[in-house]
Amino acid sequence: MGAEIRHVAREEWAATVRALRDEGYLMLTDLTAVDYLSHGNRVLPDDVVPERFEVVAGVLDLNERRRLRLRAQVPAAEPRIESLFAVHPGAEALEREVFDMFGITFDGHPDLTRILMPEDWEGYPLRKDYAIGRIPVQFKAAPR
Repeated sequence: MGAEIRHVAREEWAATVRALRDEGYLMLTDLTAVDYLSHGNRVLPDDVVPERFEVVAGVLDLNERRRLRLRAQVPAAEPRIESLFAVHPGAEALEREVFDMFGITFDGHPDLTRILMPEDWEGYPLRKDYAIGRIPVQFKAAPR
């Protein structure tokens, strides 16, 4: 069974997830982001204005066997959205990962610090405009 997809206004993100929890969607299964820098022509409903970033969350209603995917547009000029930590405490590490990799701030998060990269790391590695790095690898038997 596929997931229903619901587009949520950024300003209604946490309130929508709270209302869904009260309707029986008790489990937050995942939370991530997408950078659409080079894919601006994606298909969205007519009432949804595309932005560079999109925060995506999955929730489950185990009693009714329903799955829902939530998508919120987040502008590059103000990459921030409300934290889901107060509704689903398990969002804590997921939001930190999105912050660390994409630079999206989660307002109200209790400890929004880097989780994968060193604290002094500059930039956000999963952004499409982040320079691709290269680590030289020397294999044992390979000529130099």
